[in-house]
Amino acid sequence: MHLGGPMAYFISFRAYGTWLHGSEHGSVDRERNQYGAELIPPNAKFEERRRDAMRQEEMSFSQEQRACLAATVREVCDHRGWRIRALNVRTNHVHVVVSGGATPEKMLGDFKRYGTRRLRESGFVEWDRLVWSEHGSTRYLWDDADVIEACEYVVNGQ
Repeated sequence: MHLGGPMAYFISFRAYGTWLHGSEHGSVDRERNQYGAELIPPNAKFEERRRDAMRQEEMSFSQEQRACLAATVREVCDHRGWRIRALNVRTNHVHVVVSGGATPEKMLGDFKRYGTRRLRESGFVEWDRLVWSEHGSTRYLWDDADVIEACEYVVNGQ
């Protein structure tokens, strides 16, 4: 399925409120959303303003919620015919290396939508709970070395 396009995508998305603009880790915005672009530098006052603007407490996933989300990502991939190469659901984010016949934005949206729905249906979160931060990261993996490196990170690098 390589045919000149990316071999896979490294998709990451964070739980609500867990990585705010101004954080010590840096962040991206609409102007800094390209590979290699400089991150927004840490800024405690900016981070505090973002925290004050939050509508709910930050989300942290329990072991049961993590298992539910992992099963849901696998189910979405099975249903869509996408191939999971690596998956890791952490307490505050999800990493998945996946290939298939869709854009990474479509994949990201499906993972978040179906994950939220399944958490709610299972009674793991309230129906009005904000589960995810806006968007996520959709990195293109162009060759075997990129895929191997991303899978290694997802499985062992955290």
